[in-house]
Amino acid sequence: MSYKIVLILHLLGAAVWTGGHLVLALGFLPRALAVGDPRIVLGFEERYERIGIPALLVQIVTGLVLAYRYLPDPASWFSFATPVASHVLLKLALLLVTLALAIDARLRLVPRLTRERLPALAWHVGAVTVIAVLMVALGAGIRTGGLF
Repeated sequence: MSYKIVLILHLLGAAVWTGGHLVLALGFLPRALAVGDPRIVLGFEERYERIGIPALLVQIVTGLVLAYRYLPDPASWFSFATPVASHVLLKLALLLVTLALAIDARLRLVPRLTRERLPALAWHVGAVTVIAVLMVALGAGIRTGGLF
């Protein structure tokens, strides 16, 4: 698959993942917290998960392909030797945190979501949203010469 196609798929995945979490964090979650109704979040999650999880999987696969294109030696992904290596390492670290938060939310919070557990889910959503935005910024940094 060509570099341009991989990059486009990666950007589309980022748009869906990051955009969906921004909509949840800024559009649905405040209302759910204000009225104490977890069904607002659950309704969004039920619809969004069908495209959000595949978008995340596309990002993971295409991200690994892109990382390999920029740094053909995977061992170099785990260093701060170059700006690209630093960005790749940070993106991998943020991905691991995202996966941990997603697994925790999916297995612990969402199945038993109540009015009392909404604030805990809000922290998860906020963290995943901030991480998603940071990952977009890091990805842009790889293409533009770095953020630092």
